Amino acid sequence: MTDISNAPATLRRARSTDLVAASLKRRKRKQMRLQWIGLGAISLAFLMLFILVGSLVSTGWQAFTQTHLTLDVYVDPDEIPEARLPRGGFDDALVASLGKMLPGVDLSDRKTSRTLEGIFSNGAQFELRDRVVADPNLIGQTITMTVPVSDPFDQLNKGLIDRETPEQNRRVKNDEIQWFDDLKADGAISKPFNWALFTNADSRFPELAGLKGALVGSFWALLTCFLIAFPLGIGSAIYLEEFAPKNKLSDFIEVNINNLAAVPSVVFGLLALAVFIGWFGLPRSAPFVGGLTLALMTMPTIIIATRAALKAVPPSIREAALGLGASRQQVVFQHVLPLAMPGVLTGTIIGLAQALGETAPLLLIGMNAFITSAASSPFDSATALPTQIFIWADSPERGFVSRTSAAILVLLGFLVMMNMVAIYLRQKFERKW
Repeated sequence: MTDISNAPATLRRARSTDLVAASLKRRKRKQMRLQWIGLGAISLAFLMLFILVGSLVSTGWQAFTQTHLTLDVYVDPDEIPEARLPRGGFDDALVASLGKMLPGVDLSDRKTSRTLEGIFSNGAQFELRDRVVADPNLIGQTITMTVPVSDPFDQLNKGLIDRETPEQNRRVKNDEIQWFDDLKADGAISKPFNWALFTNADSRFPELAGLKGALVGSFWALLTCFLIAFPLGIGSAIYLEEFAPKNKLSDFIEVNINNLAAVPSVVFGLLALAVFIGWFGLPRSAPFVGGLTLALMTMPTIIIATRAALKAVPPSIREAALGLGASRQQVVFQHVLPLAMPGVLTGTIIGLAQALGETAPLLLIGMNAFITSAASSPFDSATALPTQIFIWADSPERGFVSRTSAAILVLLGFLVMMNMVAIYLRQKFERKW
């Protein structure tokens, strides 16, 4: 009798148990699918990053070395008289010295002499000129010089020119290849680290082009950006978070700050072109104008990060300070802000890292001009790392291909370092409540 009455309840419990078990299986399958989708997305992101960095490294590592030619140069008084300095036949002196290293070369043939001159970089004669001008006693003596070769021979030495290509389709002819091979066999050719990539400014010749002007221009622009955006951004965030009354005006300002953080950077460039250059008459292509533009773009990010850091400080800190008789200003500047500073610095560094990689606003204010020297002040004409990359990417010479990738790697290196500093500061000064 009891078994019959309990049968339906037992069946219901068994059915419920089966339903729960089936539901758990479905939930576990969905969870596993979600985990696999997440792992797949992360793996795909890492794969794309690996492909990007790998392509840059495979193309750009060649730019970190430069082919040089070492030779003994006789400073012929007939070609370089002291009375004519700094003028003189410096290129002819180099060609004559190179001809002595290549037996069988007829230097009386003007075409052969011009071909030999093409082995040297365009800066070789100016390097010789500077040495002789600095010490005229070198006239009549033989000096040893190590100078970069021109871009075609640098490409040849790095294996970027196929020797099997028909001569008429090749930048370097057969006799030039033979001369270069003879020089290499004699030990006159070397391929050291290309320090000129960091110590030279821009040049029309790939073997002489460097990033010094762009690095200095980026430094001045970021310094201007930091000096303007950091105090104004922190001050605005402190006022909005700690002192501003909660009304429609403050809500309107907050909404617009959040909107400004999402505005495309090209809009800030157009604003700078119209206001800073058009109305105020500030110089084009100046890091100061670039810094002002980047400060406008970075300030919303700093304000948002600072407000988030201030909100993270527990209210008990404020209440305890107020309870001990501290004023509102003392509470904020002596207790709350120091505790929020790690988050503030992290947001600032991330904002500056974003500004370092911006190209569009700098292009609109003219920081893509061809500048062959480094700026000595924020008001001198200069380029920046992103715009230098843009200039080199648009150059037709083959040597700029590897230099473009190398410049991107340098920019990525700076961005990684800035983000590592932000992570270090956050971990070192982070307080857990």
